[in-house]
Amino acid sequence: MFKLSKRILSAAVSALLLTSALGGCAGTAGQSSSEAAAPSEAVSSAQAGTRTVTDHAGNTIELPAEINRIVISSIMPLPSVVALFDGAAAKVVGMDPSSMAAAKNSILPKVHPEILNASTDFLKDGSINIEEVLKLKPDVVFYSADNTADYETLTKAGIPAVGFSTSKFKFDTVETFDNWVTLLGEVLGQADTAKQIADYGYQVEDEIAGTIKAAGDSLKKPKVLILFRYDNGTIKTSGSNFFGQYWLDTTGAENVAKDLKGMAEINMEQIYQWNPDKIYITNFSPYQPDDLYGNSIEGFDWSKVKAVQDKSVYKFPLGMYRWFPPASDTPLAMKWLAMKNQPELFKDVDMEKEVKEYYQRFYHYDLSEEELRQIFNPSSEASGLKK
Repeated sequence: MFKLSKRILSAAVSALLLTSALGGCAGTAGQSSSEAAAPSEAVSSAQAGTRTVTDHAGNTIELPAEINRIVISSIMPLPSVVALFDGAAAKVVGMDPSSMAAAKNSILPKVHPEILNASTDFLKDGSINIEEVLKLKPDVVFYSADNTADYETLTKAGIPAVGFSTSKFKFDTVETFDNWVTLLGEVLGQADTAKQIADYGYQVEDEIAGTIKAAGDSLKKPKVLILFRYDNGTIKTSGSNFFGQYWLDTTGAENVAKDLKGMAEINMEQIYQWNPDKIYITNFSPYQPDDLYGNSIEGFDWSKVKAVQDKSVYKFPLGMYRWFPPASDTPLAMKWLAMKNQPELFKDVDMEKEVKEYYQRFYHYDLSEEELRQIFNPSSEASGLKK
């Protein structure tokens, strides 16, 4: 079991004293949002019945005093994060089709079944159909802060649009999640549960870093390849400025694609040269470890790769959402990766117990054994893509 650091304990105690409200993913990797953006801060509007927030793009947005209808366009993990706020899941009236595919194959609808009522018709091939958005009568639309075209389309239609960034926080998964919930807290006016998860994420990060640092020069880091998107004959990995780099740096592994940027397209020849010790497949891809073990993907020979030969290919779990990007299960994802990458250092971690206790603590939900198996064995359908 992890030990609580004094620094984090102090921060957690301080967080409890706060009385003010606090708080795709992947499609914009490699782009940067406005670094000059001011910290997000909700302020009162001079106009009665409205208020303003400053989003991650640095835009000041006037919002209705009460938010009842939310559309989430291009930040795919965000529906599961919004669902952490009291009553907010029922307010989500639109989401990305990929978010819906993940939701239908996740634990999220077990905890918040109303999330499945959201429409996906307003998006096609990643593009907003503004007429369909207007039919949903949103009080606010959440979009990727890097996507200026979406912002212009929405604001021109008179729809308040709040930008959430995946890139502004240097692809630090815990910090990104923290800033998402802080901004959501300002928009929705409440954030206790979500802020507690963000604080716990920093705690876990500290504990893992301390354990790895204590190992010193004796630490052997496995060479790891992340298959971020792998479908239709194309392989994309996670380079140095994407969430995969953070995950591997934090949990004691070497990213074989560290010299590449963002979501980089690669081929088998490059993979043969890297010859990774371990491979992780995200739930943005329909493939499973058995597809690599059985060498059943046409046009790709995985039999020569060490990770495949050693049966060290792993599918990222899927709980409330896919575990690769920032999401409400982020502290669990960090523990799982640490256990896989440094099994000796983290041999005392019982992931099934960790997940059960986490869901009880933060979601007030008791997982069944079947649901626990589902989290660790997500279906290919969760990608929203076909093999």
